Order: sequence, then C-alpha cells, then structure tokens
Amino acid sequence: MIILILTNHQLGLYKFRRELLERLLQEKHEVYVSVPPAEYTEELRQLGVEVIDNNFLDRRGTDPIRDLRLIKHYKSLVKIIRPDVVLTYTIKPNVYGGYVCGRLDVPYIANVTGLGTSIQNGGLLQKVTQTLYRKGLKKARKVFFQNSANRDYMLEHHIVSEDTTDVLPGSGVNTEQNCYEPYPMDGDHVIITTIGRIMKDKGIDEILEAARIIKQSHPNTEFRLIGDFDEGYEETIREADKQGIIKYLGFQKDVHRYIAESHAILHASYHEGMSNVLLEAASTGRPVIATNVPGCRETYEPGVTGIGFEAKNTESLVAAIETFLQLTPEQRMQMGKAGREKMVREFDRKIICDRYTEAIEAK
Repeated sequence: MIILILTNHQLGLYKFRRELLERLLQEKHEVYVSVPPAEYTEELRQLGVEVIDNNFLDRRGTDPIRDLRLIKHYKSLVKIIRPDVVLTYTIKPNVYGGYVCGRLDVPYIANVTGLGTSIQNGGLLQKVTQTLYRKGLKKARKVFFQNSANRDYMLEHHIVSEDTTDVLPGSGVNTEQNCYEPYPMDGDHVIITTIGRIMKDKGIDEILEAARIIKQSHPNTEFRLIGDFDEGYEETIREADKQGIIKYLGFQKDVHRYIAESHAILHASYHEGMSNVLLEAASTGRPVIATNVPGCRETYEPGVTGIGFEAKNTESLVAAIETFLQLTPEQRMQMGKAGREKMVREFDRKIICDRYTEAIEAK
C-alpha cells in the first residue's frame, strides 16, 4: 500500500511514532510524510520514509491565506501520490488533511493528540475549531483519541460519530528504549525534573512558585527544567536559574539519562492528549508528580506509581511535592517499579502499532 502521513512536527513523529513507521515499512508499504522541515529529516529518511517538506503549515498561526495554501498543498500531494490511506495527526492536518481526503474520496485515519488551547479556552475560537473539526473528521475511517475525556467531548458536541472512534493508550511508550534504570538512593539530595515546552499551559508559573516555596524548607531539593521556550519565559527562567530556584538545562534531544538521574518527574500541564513525558518517566522506573487532568491522570495510580495534584493550583502542587519528599528512598523506588510495570502492561507502543495495522487493513 501507499501510505501518506500528515503531521505538524518532525520531533513528535520520530520520537513517538517511529515504531509505527518501522512496522509499516517492514510490511513493505511505501510511506510518505508531509511535515515542516526540521532537525529529524535525515533520521526519517534513513528509516526509509520519503519526507516531503511542508512550508505552509504554521502550528499556531491563524492566517487564512496560509491555511488555504496548506489545503492546496495537501490536495496536490494526494493527487500526485495517490495514497491508499492517509494518516493525520494534530489539529491542522486532521482538519485540512481530513477535508481534502473526504473531498477526494481517499480513506483516512485521524489521531486527535489533544484538544488544544483553541478548544480549552472557549470563546469564538472554540466554536470555529469545533466547526472545522466537524468538516475535517466527517468522513474519517477511524478517529483515534489519546484519552476518553477528549473522545467524550467530541461525541457530546456531535463532531464525530461513536462507531468511527477509538481510544488508544496515548502514543504509547517504547519500553525497551525507555528501559528501567536503577533508582538513585543517594542521601538527602533529591532531583525533581520537569521536561517539556516552557509555556503557561504546561504549568510553568506554578512550578516556579512551588520550587521557591519548597526550597525554603528543603534546600537540598534540586528542581531541573528541560525544554524549549515557547511563550517568552526566557528572562524569567534565566533569573530563576541565577537565583538557584531551578536549574535550567535547555533543550535536550535525548532525555533518558536526565530521567534516570531524577528521583521524580514533575508535570504540571493544564491539559494533554496523553503525556509522553510521564509515560517515559514511568517506563524508566521514576515516580511522577502530575496534574490530575485527562491525559495525565491515566498515566499514574495515585499513591502507587505517582502523586496527583490540581492543575493551576500552586498550593496543591506544593502539597504533592511535600508528600513525595516525606517518602523513604525505598518507598520512592517501589513507586517507580510499580510505574514501570504499569507501562509494560498498559502502554507498550506495540499496542499502538497493532491497532493502527488493524485500522489500515480494514475495508
């Protein structure tokens, strides 16, 4: 079969869907990917994927002229490549790619990786996004969701039909690559690491304030922050680093060793499709301290593999960190081991590959 994949970011495709790409190629399918140019082009090509640069997709932009050019790009691609099935990920590929496939009568499978701020924040933009989703997902063979709450929202707003939807365990996790690492049992020094885009909706304000509070009573606790700046927080983070409140480590292409060095992974996101960071942390055998929102709460069992707290609530976050710090090293280690077992049992990426293979082969 000829398979065309439409997505908005090379990093997410390579890091979280590489196993699916490998499965499709092993099954002798031709795989094309339309994605904005970035740092993983050569890695994708080395897998055997044909990468087509997409210079029309702006993840956050709202320029209608550019979006019209994106639609034309997708239409041209589909007509030239003539795929047997198209896989779409993230909002614009789902909406515009789905619309084009529907018009050209090409089977397509969409993956809603999260509702995004355009829906979460309400208002006029929410209504517009809902309308676009209805048009984009209307003729999809299958619409995968990464958590049940996102699926329920789409059903309640009559955006999708129940018979075409399914819920995946997020993007899953490669439990071999994110292998279990021995838990650090060293003394009183505790490392709590946050990994992700540095932006308001990832809870960065609450993390900084909680770190300030915790370090007053637990000076041996080290808060690390890894990730790219997404919303102009650079000056704030640099100052917090200078003051010793957090240790900023920049963007890291491979975060596994930083997870392994940590005693816990902290994730304060306001909303998620399914948090890949939490899956990777648990697979490595690290307890998580995470918000209890959809897309995070599915990844841990409170008191067993992690500790939950309320989103946008610094007091709740501080209490969760205090609870973790009161645990003995042995209790933290057991929490990490339980998280690893949960990942192998429920979130192994082979599950995702199997479900996609079934959907692609369905008639």
